[in-house]
Amino acid sequence: MESRLNFHKSGPDAMKAMNGLEEQIARSGLEKPLVELVRLRASQINGCAYCIDHHTTVARKAGESERRLAMVAVWRETTFFSDRECAALEWTESVTQVADTRVPDDVWERVKPQFTSAELVDLTLLVNTINAWNRFAIAFRKLPA
Repeated sequence: MESRLNFHKSGPDAMKAMNGLEEQIARSGLEKPLVELVRLRASQINGCAYCIDHHTTVARKAGESERRLAMVAVWRETTFFSDRECAALEWTESVTQVADTRVPDDVWERVKPQFTSAELVDLTLLVNTINAWNRFAIAFRKLPA
């Protein structure tokens, strides 16, 4: 597989807009480990090799364990994640697969107690932003280094 184009160089204004979303996520107060778990899970669902590689590397450097990183894809089958992390992962899956899930009420009812209203908006922005990055990377065949 070959990279199709460098979207950072070809679309600097679009990348500036994407970086603005990232700046809001960084200001949001969502915990960094949770943010990386969400990015990793969405990237797994979307099959984005570049983003999976990148976000596991970032998470490792931030102190995330190999064991937890390995279990993100099967988070429901483990006890390695907090209730808040599980809620974030469930929200990530449902929002990422919105065409199929329609983000059902039962998911909402499990997620809502774990986050403030502002955090839910920021979490949804995070999910949408990583999905956008996945789509850039997949469409233009950005490859892991």
